[in-house]
Order: sequence, then structure tokens, then C-alpha cells
Amino acid sequence: MPDADLPAVPDRASSEARAGQGYFVAGPEEVEVLGIDRLDEASPPTSMWRDAWRGLRRNPMFLVSTLLILFVLLVVAVPGLFTGQDPRMCLGENSMRGPGSGHPFGFDLQGCDIFARTVYGARASVLTGVGATAIFLLIGGTVGALAGFYGGRLDAVVSRITDVFFGIPLILAAIVMMQLFRNRSIWTVMLILALFAWPHVARIARGSVIAVRGSDFVLAATALGVSRFRILLRHVLPNASGPVIVVTTIWLGVFIVTEATLSYLGIGLPTTVVSWGGDISTGQSRLRSGSGIIFYPAAALAVTVLGFIMLGDALRDALDPKARK
Repeated sequence: MPDADLPAVPDRASSEARAGQGYFVAGPEEVEVLGIDRLDEASPPTSMWRDAWRGLRRNPMFLVSTLLILFVLLVVAVPGLFTGQDPRMCLGENSMRGPGSGHPFGFDLQGCDIFARTVYGARASVLTGVGATAIFLLIGGTVGALAGFYGGRLDAVVSRITDVFFGIPLILAAIVMMQLFRNRSIWTVMLILALFAWPHVARIARGSVIAVRGSDFVLAATALGVSRFRILLRHVLPNASGPVIVVTTIWLGVFIVTEATLSYLGIGLPTTVVSWGGDISTGQSRLRSGSGIIFYPAAALAVTVLGFIMLGDALRDALDPKARK
């Protein structure tokens, strides 16, 4: 009696019958195996900066703001290219005279050419903003990066110092400090603005460095015995600089507005320096009778600051990993 647990063995006849049906057996599929060179060529490596640049080129805000800033920088570098008038040559006989040939904006109360003063005023205002931003980035970026990377007591001390500065309004501190200097210059304004603003970029740099500090490539470099300071310079800072660049660009516009505010109040740049803030202060007394005196420097100030803020927003969108696809 056959055992029910044993599997049935097909007989020879059924096997031959199935063999006669002509089953097709597929051959091995040909798959192209890429070598190392071909693989690198097929999928090029990507980086944060390459992805950011690819996004910036497609962003109209970046293109418009860049062209605007380049134009302002050209005015700052070569003001004589746009006007042949001397901004300090003021004749009483031209007081409040309207626009004419070679004087498209007319004259102010002192008989100074408004267009020439608007063009030359860009140099003092923009240079003050750029200088303050450079000092602001040097102090705040360095302190924040060191605190974020090394941590410990250094991080605790820097955090407490920045907390104190955050409680002091920038414009109020600048007004008080500027009163202490009788002979003020562009350098005075630069240093005071940067002195009370650096904690803002320090806080951003600290947080960005802390976020990168625990990355795999940093841990690998540490395991290989690379010095910590070299890891900070070569691996951490290049990957943590995105948010710092964004906030620095925006603060450049803030510094330009703050300088104009101080000059408007009469405690910023000296009156001998042609600046947008000084011209706005001069024209505010004649606002009703001669609105153009205050309109043109104010419009130039607003457009310039808007350009830097737009550039900062475009950089933020490009360098933010959550915004990139």
C-alpha cells in the first residue's frame, strides 16, 4: 500500500508530453555595468553651493536684486559717470530752482544740485553699511563659530553676553554712543553699529555650527586624527556659512537705514559729508514747499535697502535645505 505522505512522482510519459510542448527558456538579460568613470559621469556629485546656484539662476528676485545692487555699486565707485556737477557747490541764486538742463532734480534751499547730491550721497551711505557689515561679520561670525564648535564654558559665556546685547535696541545704543564723540567720521559710525549688532550674527553662526558639528564627515575627520581647528576651518565653516551669509546680506540694508537715521537726527556723519540721511534731514524742513528735496534721496535709500533685502530673501530660499527640492 503506497504511503500517503510521500510526494507523487510523475511518470515518464507525462514528462515527455510536457517536453514536447516546446517551453521557451529566456536567456540572461544584458545589463550594462557602469565603471567608476562612467558612474561618476552619469551622476555627478552635488553640493549645497551647486544646488543653491542652480536655484538662484532661476529666481527672478535674485536676478533683479543683483542687477540693482550692481548698479548702486557702480554709482558708488564712479559717481562722475552719472553727473558732472559738484555736490558741494551751492549758490544762493539757485535756491529752490526747478529742474533744468543738466539739473534734472532741480536745486535745494541752499542752491545745491539735488541730483548730484543724490548720486554722491550713495558713496557715504553704502560704504558705511558695507564697513559696518564687515566688522559685524568678523566679530560675530568668529565668536559664534568658536562658541558653537568648542561649546563648554566658552559657549555659556558667549550666550550670556549675547543675551545682554539683545536687550539693548540698536538705534538707541547708537544715539547714546554717538553723543560721546565730538569729531565723528564714517569709521565712528561703522564701529558703533557693528559693536551693538554683532550678537545677531553670532547667534546665527553658533546655531549653524552646532547643526553641522555632529555630521558624519566631521566625525570621520575626527576619527582620522585631524585637528579640531582644521576641522572647523575646512569642514564645518563651509557647510555652516549659508545662514550667516543670508543674515549678513539683510543686515547690510539695516546698517544703511540706521546710518541714514543717525544722520537725519544730526548725530551721524558730519554735515561736510554728502549722505542720503543728511539730505533727508535738510529737506524735511521744506517738505511742503519742495517735496523733491526729500523725495529723491529717500527714494534712493529705499530702493537700495530693498535690493539688499531681496537678495537676502533669495539667498535664504536657495540655501535653506527645506526649501530646496
